[in-house]
Amino acid sequence: MDATTIVTTRLVNQQLIKTDLKTPKEVVSWMGAIQAQDFNMAKWAVGVRLGGISDKQVEDAVNKGDIIRTHILRPTWHFVSSDDIYWMLKLTASRIKAAVDAYDKSLKLTPEIVLKTNLAITKLLEKEPHQTREELGIRLEELGIPINRSILTHIMYHAEQDGIVCNGIVRGKKQTYDLLENRIPKPSEISRDEALYRLAYKYFRSHGPATLQDFIWWSGLTATDARKAVESIRKEFIFEIFDAQTYILHDSCLNYKLDKDHIHFLPAFDELFISYKDRKESLALEHQKKVIVSNGVFKPTIFHNGKIIGIWNRVVRKSGVTAEGSLFFNPPASIHKLIKKASNEFDAFMK
Repeated sequence: MDATTIVTTRLVNQQLIKTDLKTPKEVVSWMGAIQAQDFNMAKWAVGVRLGGISDKQVEDAVNKGDIIRTHILRPTWHFVSSDDIYWMLKLTASRIKAAVDAYDKSLKLTPEIVLKTNLAITKLLEKEPHQTREELGIRLEELGIPINRSILTHIMYHAEQDGIVCNGIVRGKKQTYDLLENRIPKPSEISRDEALYRLAYKYFRSHGPATLQDFIWWSGLTATDARKAVESIRKEFIFEIFDAQTYILHDSCLNYKLDKDHIHFLPAFDELFISYKDRKESLALEHQKKVIVSNGVFKPTIFHNGKIIGIWNRVVRKSGVTAEGSLFFNPPASIHKLIKKASNEFDAFMK
């Protein structure tokens, strides 16, 4: 194994070169989860892995409940398949709650208040589903619960982790909430060991080659649970050492070679970049500050054969939404043609 093999195999496993997947739900299920704090960019993260699909079609999958947008794995928004939401939430919720415990205390948000607000939110959404956060905040205040923006954010955060709410339909450009069980009937529970196996299998099958430390970062699991999860998939995966690190990949991905150049315009926080703790294979050190700016914000990136060669922006014009790129260097004319083709694919997605 070498660095080129790593980035090439990741392109294939992340469904960015060729795919047999047909729907947004299949893409999200294959990936395990897709980071989605920027809703518009996250829709493109799905679209770029399918080809020929539109922004509206991905949003329709969210509105139908095929894809759920909620806080899962780590304390940030993700897309997750409706088939995976319950077991994944149960596996990771306690870790996500622990990550905001100190902030909860500073807000004086006690378990008793969370229980009270969970019950109130349940009744409000039973009566009228698909309410915005602001609408729920107003109604909670009408019930005598003191609310400000920070407290409301954490109240909804806990309601997600307790399996009470998830995203509702998109109303105009506004996100809404609905009861999780309204959107997705609760299935039979699986064991914790089975959940650990499923999460590790999904991650390394779709993101490999990757390391244990990458998986710990992506999953939000403790090191102990992550090691247990990795051991549960050992018989089905290959473990190879490169540059003093052990990389894990499925045996079906060996020996893939690129037969041509590939350019991808990938969204901010795309899984090809964000889902690895060590990103040295895809981004040269001298360009890191151009891609990862202040406060942990990641820019949309232009990839050439799995390596970042520039950044781009989503620009709204009267004629529509388009992609405008900025390269770190001047590539050959043949690459410029591929860059134009890739940017046109984003433009077509937005129409």
